[in-house]
Amino acid sequence: MQPLTGRVALVTGASQGIGRACAMVLAEAGATVALAARNEVNLQDAVVAITAAGGKAAAYKLDVSSEDEIKAVVKRILAELGKVDILVNNAGIARDQLIMRMKRADWDAVLNTNLTSAFLTIQAVIGSMLKQRWGRIINIGSVMGRMGQVGQANYSSAKAGLIGLTMAVAREVASRNITVNCIAPGWIETAMTASITPEMRENILKLVPMQRPGQDVEVAHAVRFLASEEAGYITGDVMNVNGGMLMG
Repeated sequence: MQPLTGRVALVTGASQGIGRACAMVLAEAGATVALAARNEVNLQDAVVAITAAGGKAAAYKLDVSSEDEIKAVVKRILAELGKVDILVNNAGIARDQLIMRMKRADWDAVLNTNLTSAFLTIQAVIGSMLKQRWGRIINIGSVMGRMGQVGQANYSSAKAGLIGLTMAVAREVASRNITVNCIAPGWIETAMTASITPEMRENILKLVPMQRPGQDVEVAHAVRFLASEEAGYITGDVMNVNGGMLMG
């Protein structure tokens, strides 16, 4: 039997990249997946791909920067799918700039999308998990939340905040058989990283002992593990998926 059969998973930022890969892999493992993102066309494409492979999925248009939309969409998912067992907080943006030139609007946008949305989505689903005394919350962080990066004060701060959020909530809900973990990817080939220059690519590769970028599905496999029963005694952890870019 597929290890996640009977589970319902909500994945934010699921229209492309890591989020889409997570949705595909969780569906392959038997979960019914609620895919949430702003791009409805890409969401529907992902749902078609999942159902064509024999999985179960539904699309929900969601802008995670809106508290009202988060509450409404989660309420709809609970009504239509009955519960949320697994939450993958993946939605994120980047607005890079040196600190002396960074605009407050770019700081706020990144913090709201990358950190506050995770807080709000956890709040929206936690009641369902507490009621059934089982849940898996997986926050997609970044290696930059642990080591920082030039021009990413907003992004690094948000991802570091996700780590703190992960550990705090993990302590709050551990007695109810709910685990909360963070995955910190390194350089993963996605639409967000596709625009980097060849020079930047070469410089980043020098920092990766495995000498290659990661693939979105490699992050998704870590998500699948943390969502499973096998990971039931892991909580408050930060799992590195970075080819050795940061160790320890």
